[in-house]
Amino acid sequence: MGIFIKAVGLRSLTNIGKNKVRIRRRGPRDSIMHILLADDDAETATFIQQGLSDLGHIVVHVADGVDAFEAADANHFDVVVLDRMLPRLEGLDVLRRLRAKANRTPVLVLTALGGIADRVDGLDAGADDYLVKPFAMPELAARLNALTRRPPLSDTTTRIEIGGIVVDLLRREVTREGRPVHLQPRELALLEQLMRHAGRVVTRAMFLELVWGFHFDPQTNIVESHLSRLRSKLRDGFADDPIETVRGAGYRMRVDG
Repeated sequence: MGIFIKAVGLRSLTNIGKNKVRIRRRGPRDSIMHILLADDDAETATFIQQGLSDLGHIVVHVADGVDAFEAADANHFDVVVLDRMLPRLEGLDVLRRLRAKANRTPVLVLTALGGIADRVDGLDAGADDYLVKPFAMPELAARLNALTRRPPLSDTTTRIEIGGIVVDLLRREVTREGRPVHLQPRELALLEQLMRHAGRVVTRAMFLELVWGFHFDPQTNIVESHLSRLRSKLRDGFADDPIETVRGAGYRMRVDG
């Protein structure tokens, strides 16, 4: 049986059917976003759909986690707004499955779970931003705009090599002196930022913004714990640490081999 979902801004219902959603674009992209909204609360979903469609965006709504995963996995969206407490498949499990398949679509987790531990769990699962209910529509719209302003990787930036460390961003693979280094998604994202800024200091605030999409300091050791694991994996079998701690400032990728 096909699954039907409502797409605000489109003239007709969109049929997922066999994990497919066909979304018609309306002319040049400009500031129009194609947004997947996964929320099982009808009142909240209607509020978000109306608010975002009034801004000219196209919103596809699904009400459970399985449909959310299938739609995001099979189709292109500019951004996903994902509730945590979804039927059939919990929101963070949806997110983990997408990231495990190297789906890099920006995801904003929108939920009533607003504790620090909840935020950290969401960011660790692969969220790019985290917004707690109740929320103001202008803030949601601004956060989505910020996520989609991040430039996509170009053909010339999908492979980075510094000091014997090679990061293949398309294959999501890392090697050091030819040896594979198995990293978790956040560890890979941290390494990517260090290598893009090689020789320059990357601050804790920069990591929070670039890797987790956090626009404020959650006052946890989330950056330090992930960096510790990254450094341990990169040092395994080698005498030197390619990442330097700059006291009082941040971290820097060595460029002197």
